[in-house]
Amino acid sequence: MRKAILAAGLALAAGAVQAQTQGVTDTEVRIGGAHDLSGIFAPFSVPAVKAAQLYFDEVNAKGGVHGRKIVYIVEDHGYQVPKAVQAANKLINRDQVFAMLLNLGTPHNLAMFQLMEPKGIPNVSPLTAARQMVDPPAPWKFAGTASYYDAVRAAMRFMAQNEGSRKFCTMYLPTDFGQEIQQALVDEAKASGLEYVGETTHKPDEKDFAGALGKLREAGCDTVGLALGVSQVITAIVTANKMGLSDMKFLLSSAGFHTVVAKALAQNGVMGGVYAGAGWQDLESRLDVPEVAAWVKSYTEATGEQFPGTGALLGISAAKILVAALEKAGRDLTHESFIAAMESLDFDDPIAGNHVKMGPGDHVAAEEIFVSKVENGSWKLVGMAQ
Repeated sequence: MRKAILAAGLALAAGAVQAQTQGVTDTEVRIGGAHDLSGIFAPFSVPAVKAAQLYFDEVNAKGGVHGRKIVYIVEDHGYQVPKAVQAANKLINRDQVFAMLLNLGTPHNLAMFQLMEPKGIPNVSPLTAARQMVDPPAPWKFAGTASYYDAVRAAMRFMAQNEGSRKFCTMYLPTDFGQEIQQALVDEAKASGLEYVGETTHKPDEKDFAGALGKLREAGCDTVGLALGVSQVITAIVTANKMGLSDMKFLLSSAGFHTVVAKALAQNGVMGGVYAGAGWQDLESRLDVPEVAAWVKSYTEATGEQFPGTGALLGISAAKILVAALEKAGRDLTHESFIAAMESLDFDDPIAGNHVKMGPGDHVAAEEIFVSKVENGSWKLVGMAQ
């Protein structure tokens, strides 16, 4: 009788702990995502959501994780910070999500942190590589890849050593996102004995870059760092090509390292002169990897799309990190057990082409930096830095 009473007491205690963990029931775990499904970075968010949901559907069809189905609740903020805050408020306080996954945008995540922090809601693999995703450190912050800052600086060093780049400048959105990339260019130029010769700032809906490019040409800039929306990146580079600025090279962060960029540039006659530093490798160049080929096949069959873009790659990679941590956390899922599980992950990600490894003092999932350049409508890996 005493053993039975003790067992019942332990079960009740475990149930009480579980009841205190929001977003977790006996049958499901709710995950939130605040995305740009209609704004300038929709080419990242839309396919990322599709890829993540397809992977969750696959996991759920096999019984979920420890008997729980993953419910991914997504809200659109259209790349507007006030709407991002509204979305996070709904997801965290009304939907009571357990964690946030793939939230897009640097200023948007920073604003949403004010809602996540009080409840310790884990922020997993946000669609931004800003340093602030893990700095200052907090137990609930987890970045997917190396920061914009580190990757841009690594790409600058490569271009200086291999492509003759000496005079750098920046065209950027004056947000936390743009300012981090601008600062990377300034700092690396100083550290490597290069020149930082000029900059221009732009609005998210701006479409005419001829004047800015003319100004930077007059400043003697030979390499332009871009921190703009995806369509703006394409427009700026195509405009430079039409202006005859054939000697001007362009450096993108991971926010511009997108399949659609390479394809759109080729369609407009731009075959080279564009580089990027990012924490993953392009898919198209790795179709000979069995895991990549199998995933591309399953994704295209499920969506009807011709080819999964970069957003889809980031979506499934983040979803796999989340599921791996949920599995390691065990049936008694709490924020504490989930964080400990995240800190124990160590595996190769063949889809992203990088290695995921975290620890108590390291909440960046994959820290490799890959330097790629556009060649005839595709991204080609040309360098790597740790």
